[in-house]
Amino acid sequence: MRITAAVLYDVNKPYSIEPVELDSPKRGEVLVKVGAAGICRSDLHFQKGEATIALPAVLGHEGSGTVEAVGDGVGMVKPGDRVILSFVPNCGHCQSCETGRPHLCDEHARTSGKLFDGTSRLHTLAGQDLTHMGKVACFAEYAVVPEAGCIPAPAGLGFPQMALIGCSVTTGVGAAVFNGGVAPGDSVAVIGCGGVGLSAVQGARLAGASRIVAVDVRPEKTALARKLGATDQVDASAADAVTAVRDLLPDGVDYAFDAIGLTSTTSQAIALLGLGGAAVLVGLPPDGSTVSFEPLVLAESDQRILGSNYGSVRHGVDIPALVDRFMDGDLLLNELISSRAPLESASAALDELEAGRALRTLLIP
Repeated sequence: MRITAAVLYDVNKPYSIEPVELDSPKRGEVLVKVGAAGICRSDLHFQKGEATIALPAVLGHEGSGTVEAVGDGVGMVKPGDRVILSFVPNCGHCQSCETGRPHLCDEHARTSGKLFDGTSRLHTLAGQDLTHMGKVACFAEYAVVPEAGCIPAPAGLGFPQMALIGCSVTTGVGAAVFNGGVAPGDSVAVIGCGGVGLSAVQGARLAGASRIVAVDVRPEKTALARKLGATDQVDASAADAVTAVRDLLPDGVDYAFDAIGLTSTTSQAIALLGLGGAAVLVGLPPDGSTVSFEPLVLAESDQRILGSNYGSVRHGVDIPALVDRFMDGDLLLNELISSRAPLESASAALDELEAGRALRTLLIP
């Protein structure tokens, strides 16, 4: 079928909004009419060449929509179902899947940019294959995705909110709850209050943290973090972030979440740790970035540095639980949406994100 998609042909260039060909779903695959696609910093990394993806590509990995058709063997969803799209669909039989780490699925990594059979369903009108970001590629009117990447959602949940749960909310809440393991009474600092950072704030609140310090260079974002559960806020544009947090918590924090991914913010997260504390790296840095720290300090203080991929979630179990949290009023999502825009505005929306003016823009194809 012929659809419209935002195609990235070269780094540091705007998307080309153009017609492309989308094949029918094969065995174990699902055709989804995209309802909403979130603009995420990971998309920005690929567009700027800070991370590598085979080009040309259709980006977009934070999505939701309605099932239009299914391939052979699909039994988890049916046409008409509303689904959240996971950008780490798991095969279910590799070592990572069988050891309880589906977010690290070996087969998903091996077939990166393609579907599980190693081929693409997206093609230019000239016949050139297009890369599927995260096996989602939702900067388009329709997407063909693995069945394992479709999580059914209730009718009362809107497509924009569903899309957020597909990436930023799950990544941030999961970093606090599942990866870091914040416990009641813990102290937390969250550096960067975009969509992921604000979700980490909420995860820390849901886990029962006693102090949650929100850090950002834009005071309006830390003010929003207060509404979502932060107990304190630090304007990093007006003061040194480490000094300001240490003024509030002289002994350091139990958990420091870097939700930005700059070398400077990673260093700040490590510097904020108290005895036995953990720095959780959630934001993605550019390829090749390095950070220096004193290993003796970490060893003597029993501190840890943790990488957090997709919040370490089991998406088939944990995403439905997050949906329930939202439906019960415990998890706030509407506050994370800064704007909605048509697919044609994808490049402009990424510019807004890079400038720090947007939390989450949702493209509505």
